[in-house]
Amino acid sequence: MTKRILIDARQTEETRVVLLSGTRIDDFDYETENRKQLKGNVYLARVTRVEPSLQAAFVEYGGNRQGFLAFSEIHPDYYRIPIEDREALIEAEGASQDDEAEDAPDDGTPETVGGESAEDEDIRPKRQIKKYKIQEVVSRKQIMLVQIAKEERGNKGAALTTYLSLAGRYCVLMPNNSRGGGVSRKITNPADRKRLKTVVGGLDIAKGMAVIVRTAGAKRTKTEITRDYVYLSKLWDEIRNRTLGSQAPCLIHEEGDLIKRSIRDMYTSEVDEVLVEGEDAYKTARNQMKMLIPSHVKNVKKFAESQPIFQHFNVESQMDTIQSPK
Repeated sequence: MTKRILIDARQTEETRVVLLSGTRIDDFDYETENRKQLKGNVYLARVTRVEPSLQAAFVEYGGNRQGFLAFSEIHPDYYRIPIEDREALIEAEGASQDDEAEDAPDDGTPETVGGESAEDEDIRPKRQIKKYKIQEVVSRKQIMLVQIAKEERGNKGAALTTYLSLAGRYCVLMPNNSRGGGVSRKITNPADRKRLKTVVGGLDIAKGMAVIVRTAGAKRTKTEITRDYVYLSKLWDEIRNRTLGSQAPCLIHEEGDLIKRSIRDMYTSEVDEVLVEGEDAYKTARNQMKMLIPSHVKNVKKFAESQPIFQHFNVESQMDTIQSPK
């Protein structure tokens, strides 16, 4: 039975994706201009105001309103203090998180992480009590790389963090967290936890970074976990390179992009091809596959028939049946 991912991006205001097994729809997702997710997006931002009474900063990042950045969400790397003091702070924070990781119970306590597809995971370290006041170490016009933790609501701007987390299919990479790695608390099977801790311990994780295995990785092999980590490492390199060539405020990484997310989450070795209608979408899908599994780029193909892709594969009629009220 042929398995395909079909991406319909003919119209710029809407993108639709289905996973087909033969003629049966196994999965479906869509995105419109008005339904775009911003949580998890990474921006190069500029501090516009430091507010001592709130111990927070307001930053311009490119959203409709200025973002809110609590002092507890500002990494010591951004503190304007002598480098020796900054290094000591980062080392102390890392040591504290290592202790916390050793003692953390393997329960299902809910926590969150930047990025839609990882929001069920328990991975973000608790912030340490700050030795300084925000007005002592952060200043107006300062440039920071931030991620949306909570989207804008009503009159409130987005809540931001400088502690970044990049979600893969089976792992989450935290590039500026000095904790050495671990396993989601929601993976409760002792044998799985032991095996996965060994896998994470064998990864060549750069100093100052952390990798957490998500619940989706519970039964995955060392090869699959490693491949996901390599993909996230490449993604982080791409984000850093883009940051160096950008001026604040601007979008650096779009976590919620449907095409990238679909390639990451729907594509497996069982999928025979990814057919894409829409030139820009085709380029995005190819670039994502090139980062994820370079040897499979050949499986991403441009759909060039005159008939729309969903009609060609009889998906449109199935969608009408699924969505029509009984």
